[in-house]
Amino acid sequence: MALSPAPQSAALPPPMFTTWARVGLIIVAAGRGERLGQDKAWLPLGDRPVVAHSLAALAVAPVERAVLVVAAGRLDVGRALAARAAVPTVAVVGGARRQDSVRHGLAALGPCEWVVVHDAARPFADHALLVRALEAARATGAAVTAVPVKDTIKRVRGGRVVETLPRAELWAVQTPQVFRGELLARAHREVAVEATDDAALVEQLGVPVAVAEGAYANIKLTTPDDLVLARLLWQQRAGAVEGG
Repeated sequence: MALSPAPQSAALPPPMFTTWARVGLIIVAAGRGERLGQDKAWLPLGDRPVVAHSLAALAVAPVERAVLVVAAGRLDVGRALAARAAVPTVAVVGGARRQDSVRHGLAALGPCEWVVVHDAARPFADHALLVRALEAARATGAAVTAVPVKDTIKRVRGGRVVETLPRAELWAVQTPQVFRGELLARAHREVAVEATDDAALVEQLGVPVAVAEGAYANIKLTTPDDLVLARLLWQQRAGAVEGG
């Protein structure tokens, strides 16, 4: 099942492959999977759990060290997975909310010039996405990966359409997201609002967030349909590798 590329008009500049120093990675795998009905980060995908794919794809150069944030009941298996990672990795227990889990990850990571945050439930992120996000973050100290939305988006209240939003300005935000380490730490320290991603916390500080070109295949497992699509994508990729 091939996914459509980004519209040509929305293409962003290609990444510059440059030297990076002190890059840390936080992979968040402490969610409860309420909409999926299961702990999505630990569902099987091919021969490994979903989180293992995320860790294998992003815990690579230029990342120097990583933290895997897991639910309390997954700490032992998280430690076992961390021990097999390509860069020094530790597993820690997350918090009640996503931003609490990221904050626990920051504490375990220690000082880093740059911090990459990624949701474990996006198993198809890759090194190219990581590099694009890192390069985009140079401009302002913060960057998200994102893709232009394909559907018309309407604001709905009480079962009725309130307004139609301009699609040309709408992007679906993904992870990985990249931040200067001290900026992300400050956002978590000073911003009290609840947020669904770290960029929203940084935005509250008035810091512009750059956008790096994401990928439509970089799906997040949230509903049962997402899991079906992920397994189809995995089979397609595994077949491509076997076929040479």
